[in-house]
Amino acid sequence: MSEVGRHRVVRPEDFAALRPDDLEARLLGKPATMARRDVSRGAEVSLLSARKFWHALGFPNVEDEDAMFTEADQFALVAVARLVREQELDETTALAMTRAFARTTDRLAVWQTQLMAEALADPALEAALDEADARAVPNLAAAEAAARKLTDMADELEPLLIYAWRRHLTAAISRMLADADPQQSAQGVRRVVGFADLVNFTSLVRRMTERQLAVMVQRFEALATDIVTAHGGRVIKTVGDEILFVTIDAAPAAAVALDLVETMAEDELLPDVRVGMAVGPVLSRLGDVFGTTVNRASRLTSVAPGGGVLVDDALASALAALSGFETTALRRRTLRGIGPVTPSELRRAAGGRQATASAISSRKASS
Repeated sequence: MSEVGRHRVVRPEDFAALRPDDLEARLLGKPATMARRDVSRGAEVSLLSARKFWHALGFPNVEDEDAMFTEADQFALVAVARLVREQELDETTALAMTRAFARTTDRLAVWQTQLMAEALADPALEAALDEADARAVPNLAAAEAAARKLTDMADELEPLLIYAWRRHLTAAISRMLADADPQQSAQGVRRVVGFADLVNFTSLVRRMTERQLAVMVQRFEALATDIVTAHGGRVIKTVGDEILFVTIDAAPAAAVALDLVETMAEDELLPDVRVGMAVGPVLSRLGDVFGTTVNRASRLTSVAPGGGVLVDDALASALAALSGFETTALRRRTLRGIGPVTPSELRRAAGGRQATASAISSRKASS
């Protein structure tokens, strides 16, 4: 295991804090010495455009004369301005692209700092914490060590970020081209939408420390993401105790749902999950999905039993022609905001469970 592995003890020399100027110099090239007026003048754009760009990046208002910026900020502003000037993008689209980068990388940066702080925490110190101190935030020593480690690793991590973006961009373009079918509904592309929800999560929150809760949520997200992607699906988002996923076809969606409930049932740390799925047109915006199909899947999840999977009648019909799955129609019921629906319970057909969920669970346990 590498030195940043789970059981590495932080050394005293790791505790030296990085000053803000050190961080900016090492991560952004130079410390912040430029005011917004300097940046806008160097990029040959108006102060108004510079403000719009800064806001699109997700950062708070600053005064035009405050020395808050570096040459890296000016370089980025020049790049965005060039796209607009060369008419490759209008300003609205360029700012929207910037906003997409900002929202994604903000979550990525927070996620990675938390992971590194956890990896560098002293196991002896963690074990000594009593229930009242078992917070989800890292202690100062781990935070300072993680700051230094991430700063040192930034140049090695950056190519991986570019690679992952290009890979996902390739996949997204391929899906867009496949969806550009004149036979597609004007209401949106057709997808199977599913929600997986941890059962009795609210009561668990009241009984667990923040640290225990963080470990549980992290494990749920890791297992669920592996299961969804193993079957070719996409995780749209996770919100604590719930994950939203989509697939193009019915069979992968059914495999995902059944693997989810079976894997969580076998995991000693996690409670059961319940899954609701629906098929139909969805509207994709801002990396998310919207529409009646999404709402119907959400409502089905809320009435599904623990460890069970409910699907709408359209998905049940699609699965009827496929081997490996069975559905049983339940009583007709009215779902809030949706109306009358006849849900069906999804089960794996006799003949044995696929190995996907067990393999994923074993891999996670050994990691």
